Amino acid sequence: MKKIILIFLVALTSLSIYAQDISGKWSGILKVQGIQLRIVFNITKTENGYSSTMDSPDQGAKGIPVTSISYKDSLLKIELSNFGITYEGTLNKESAFAGTFIQYGQSFPLVLIKGEVEKEKVIRPQEPVKPYPYYSEDVKFENAKDKIVLAGTLTLPRKEGLFPAVVLISGSGPENRDEEVFGHKPFLVLADYLTKSGIAVLRFDDRGTGESTGDFKSATTFDFATDVESAVKYLKTRDEIDKKHIGLIGHSEGGIIAPIVASGSKEISFIVLLAAPGIRGDKLLLMQQELIGKASGMSDKEIKQTIAINKTAFDIILKSNNSDSLKKELTGYFKQTVKENPGYNIPPGMSEDDYVKLQVGNLASPWMTTFIKYDPSLALEKVKCPVLALNGEKDLQVPAKVNLSAIKKALEKSGNKDVTVKEFPGLNHLFQECKTGLPSEYATIEQTISPAVLKEIRNWILERVK
Repeated sequence: MKKIILIFLVALTSLSIYAQDISGKWSGILKVQGIQLRIVFNITKTENGYSSTMDSPDQGAKGIPVTSISYKDSLLKIELSNFGITYEGTLNKESAFAGTFIQYGQSFPLVLIKGEVEKEKVIRPQEPVKPYPYYSEDVKFENAKDKIVLAGTLTLPRKEGLFPAVVLISGSGPENRDEEVFGHKPFLVLADYLTKSGIAVLRFDDRGTGESTGDFKSATTFDFATDVESAVKYLKTRDEIDKKHIGLIGHSEGGIIAPIVASGSKEISFIVLLAAPGIRGDKLLLMQQELIGKASGMSDKEIKQTIAINKTAFDIILKSNNSDSLKKELTGYFKQTVKENPGYNIPPGMSEDDYVKLQVGNLASPWMTTFIKYDPSLALEKVKCPVLALNGEKDLQVPAKVNLSAIKKALEKSGNKDVTVKEFPGLNHLFQECKTGLPSEYATIEQTISPAVLKEIRNWILERVK
């Protein structure tokens, strides 16, 4: 009898929702190459129907304007033309929209439910579980220069005394304090390991991400460097910290930022560079595209064509000193490229004009133009403190040999006498034990960071803070 009553109640609820408006938060999870991405549509009822914005919490994106939205006869249609996104879903008896999310011709099933949605748990055996055997404190500190407040977590060994400390610096893109990416939390794992070894760790959300204020989109590598300087300044206010032994650990782009900060400060005791670029941005990106292309099965002809097109675009950026003129020149270049190579690299369902706008928007952004033009050796040649530079042999994003060699050369030019450079066989850009090194593999690997790398970082730091 109870079962019959429950079914009857569910049926009544479903019928009532069909008749009601659909305003509110609707959430779902996209599964892309083993990665789970939460998608949220914030729908509001208007005089003429509905309006909406879209959030992608796992990518740090909020309030993205929806171009059009309609709801009729249980069918919900949403479009974000600037991103090549459409969604169509039908309200079912479970009071959820079952439909398809399409971006640039690629289709993914997506079910939207009213309210919040929980991601499926993935196996990440290295992630620590509370209660931690150390102190963990959520903190906030100010970047007075840019008038923003950065939020993070400070972990401290559970014992008396002064502790050496490190600031963790994340890679490119809006990252939270755990550098959460592809279902992994590398900075959480690293902070846990180091704190258990007697080293205090401060990690924080990038500006405009998580609980930190500021605008991420308009920021460059040099802006992020001021955030790190503010983090160091904050650590110096803490009674638990040994002010003579404050270091930086930077991953990927963070490995560019660490030398920038260290080169301009005598307060940095040491730096650890993890998969850090050592060559100019344009050269790194071209090398990255070639290696990932080969590993992905692209033909030599396709790779050469891609490299040639991008190299010309990068050369335009290298010569440009004006944002408006750069956008005009890149627009003209990509229009001509599309004309000479009909359909080249344009995702299905995307117009040529939208493709050109997308390319120009990405390449002419403040961050990208800065990255393409910047040569890491400029800062490395001024770094006097001890440096540990590590990379994985299968890193396709920041190839190990050429970048480690460039880093070592620049540091030797500075006369730095304490430089350790090491390449780990079989590891990728995240320092996971892997098969191919392709980014598509990151999410499928249970391991977050190789234990050998964690041990190397810890031992090297402890040797230098005695």
